[in-house]
Amino acid sequence: MSYGLRIREQVDLRDLNTMAIAAKARQFADIETTDQLVQALDTAQEQQLKTLLLGGGSNLVFAGDFDGLVLHMALRGRCWEQVQGDSAVLVLAAGENWHDAVLYAARSGYRGLENLALIPGTAGAAPVQNIGAYGVELCDTLESVTALDCGSREVVTLSAEQCQFAYRDSFFKRNPGRYIILEIRLRLSRSAPLKLDYRDLQDYLGDVDAAKLTPLEVAEAVMAVRRRKLPDPETLPNTGSFFKNPVIDKAQFERLQERFPDLVFYPIADGVKLAAAWLIDHAGWKGFRNARVGIHNRQALVLVNHSQGDGADVLALAEDVRVSVRKEFGVELEVEPGIVGAS
Repeated sequence: MSYGLRIREQVDLRDLNTMAIAAKARQFADIETTDQLVQALDTAQEQQLKTLLLGGGSNLVFAGDFDGLVLHMALRGRCWEQVQGDSAVLVLAAGENWHDAVLYAARSGYRGLENLALIPGTAGAAPVQNIGAYGVELCDTLESVTALDCGSREVVTLSAEQCQFAYRDSFFKRNPGRYIILEIRLRLSRSAPLKLDYRDLQDYLGDVDAAKLTPLEVAEAVMAVRRRKLPDPETLPNTGSFFKNPVIDKAQFERLQERFPDLVFYPIADGVKLAAAWLIDHAGWKGFRNARVGIHNRQALVLVNHSQGDGADVLALAEDVRVSVRKEFGVELEVEPGIVGAS
């Protein structure tokens, strides 16, 4: 085909999702150029096939086979632009590994991404979820996104404001299928203050003089803290945090705090954000496992696939956890990864 597009049939996706769930794609294409992407979308439209955009597969659960065309984003490339004084813009193609990009920026002496080290996935997926960790969110540094308008097939540039970022949310997440991200642009600095207020990070760093820390040292500290709590998907399949931290209003929070004085929470502008891990742990789920799936014994937010469970196993456990937390605390947990292939 023109542009080198190759579409394969009945492709196994087990190795392309970090939960290691067996599922097949009816059709599958590696996307290495924008032209290939446009041709793949045209092909899907002509054949009336659904499409699924797949990056690192770290934020989805296959509930069954995908009866459509999987677009595996393999766009590569990174470079620096607008290097002026202490400031520079890091440009990342959508298929670039996110963690590798964080380390690349940190080793270059630029600050802003170091708290987001070791988050699995690709650069193109990062704005969709507005990834965040240890007091930092992607929207703190994102300047713009270059994307393909799936309707007009035109390449457009969207500002951070147009991305409509919120906690673990964005325009892209609320409007799936409207745009496909091609590259992102991140404004970084050599002199911006390091963000070290998160408790676990403070505990790890101890009495270290923050003024002498480099962004790479902070990234390494974040990696060490994450590895203490979170399993490596390559050795124990998982999607990272399976539930969002729920946000409730102050009145509900005050009622809960009366019943549970040790409730872990974070004040925010429009209410109070609760620690979902605390809720799950205190509902008795931390360390639970059945024959195929379970809850990690060091981080209650993480569902693990320890014995080749399928999507139904994972989702059934997730629902049991949600029902239990609702019954105990009156709080609704929202599943963070996308669910694919459900009837």
